[in-house]
Amino acid sequence: MNTIQKKIWTLVAVVLFIMVAIWIALTYYNQKTQDQYNGILQRYLRMNEVTNASQQTIASLNNYLLSPNEINLTQLDRSKRQLRSARVGVLDLRNGENDLTVTSYMNLIDSLIETTDRSVMFQSEKESEDSTKAFAEATRISKYISEMTLTLLDTELKTYDRFYRNIIEQSTDLKKFGIWMLLSITLLLLLSTYWFSLSITRPVLKLTQAARELSRGRFDLQVEVSSNDEIAFLAKMFERMRVNINNLILEIQQKAQLEHELQQSKLLLQESQLRSLQSQINPHFLFNTLDTLSKKAYLEGAEETSDLLANVAGLLRYNLKRLDRSVTLYEEVKVLRQYMEIQRTRFTDRLRFETEIDETCLGAKIPGLTLQPIIENAVIHAVEPEEDGGTIVFRIRDEGERVAVEIADDGPGMPEHKIRQILEEHAVDTEGHSTGIGFSNVVRRLRLFYGREDVIDIGSGAERGTKVILRLPKTRRLELEDEAADRR
Repeated sequence: MNTIQKKIWTLVAVVLFIMVAIWIALTYYNQKTQDQYNGILQRYLRMNEVTNASQQTIASLNNYLLSPNEINLTQLDRSKRQLRSARVGVLDLRNGENDLTVTSYMNLIDSLIETTDRSVMFQSEKESEDSTKAFAEATRISKYISEMTLTLLDTELKTYDRFYRNIIEQSTDLKKFGIWMLLSITLLLLLSTYWFSLSITRPVLKLTQAARELSRGRFDLQVEVSSNDEIAFLAKMFERMRVNINNLILEIQQKAQLEHELQQSKLLLQESQLRSLQSQINPHFLFNTLDTLSKKAYLEGAEETSDLLANVAGLLRYNLKRLDRSVTLYEEVKVLRQYMEIQRTRFTDRLRFETEIDETCLGAKIPGLTLQPIIENAVIHAVEPEEDGGTIVFRIRDEGERVAVEIADDGPGMPEHKIRQILEEHAVDTEGHSTGIGFSNVVRRLRLFYGREDVIDIGSGAERGTKVILRLPKTRRLELEDEAADRR
């Protein structure tokens, strides 16, 4: 049950969530823009680093040529390493627009390093004039590098000019987005607050109106509150009090008419019994008539008609037996085959009946007329409505202390609420078409016969058929109690 306090915390959580979401979105956008700025700045710094490294290399080379000692040579090597490192960074500057320029730029760096090495070599070989020429060439290359750096910077500025303008436009759009977001959040909070207030005030108003009607003696009006908090609990208790008072009033009224209704019921029962006797015919006359028709059809060559009449006679004779006595599975299977022969005559190829029967289980006891209503239900709902008919599978197998009887079809399936009603025996049980026994009646008779609830299970689903499984104990509970009494 949701409490009012929980609703308040939910509203607070929604507001915090919206605020956090906006903060994350703005932070992400700012971080993305900052990363782009940093990327561009790093490109500029790398080009500037190349210029600085080339100038530092020329300065170190000049110092070495003026004073060729180990310290100046070490400083020159360090400058060349910095220049090579800067050259590696230039690779990240390459794109489709400056590919040729960057290639020339890197070649100039390689030429500067090579010329510097050549000047050092001439100096070490005491060839001062060649060393001086190499130094002059290195100085000229360094100037070219500085000029090309400026050229690349100019190209980069032109390339990212549109980017800068987009950032300015995005900043303007972000301000507009922030205004609209503020208005949207304000509207959302107003709607949430209105909904929250209604969730409290509306149930209270309904409860107040119900109390006013009760005070006027209107005990027949149901108290309905749609909330699920403490107010709903109060309404439920209020409704229970109204029902109890109304039941007391109805009970007083019903007691005044009870004797009259009992008399009327007796009269109706007597009339029903009389009509039932009037509608009965002599079963022996009917059986003899059907047997005569069967033999006459056989003599006339209509063997299928003869078999059909024989099956009808056998089925009718079996169905007119008392339902309160037990039969064997053998008898039930025998009459079931007769019933299916009749149905196959009706549906022809549209009805497919498959059996897997363990003959050792046919001695088990079962209430009479148990299997036929279940099979008939499958024929009516799984075979008859379908244009192509359907398949019914009937199996009997041994499961140790029980016999499993399985009846499955490939029809449209049975709704879950219908299965629950049948198993809980809450369904309004309509009579069967041929036996007068409905599905729920079969369930009740099985449970009474064996004295336990777990004798039937129904499995079904949309478009995957229905399966009814009977798990019949080989020994009834009453028989076990009788054996125990005999032993005592």
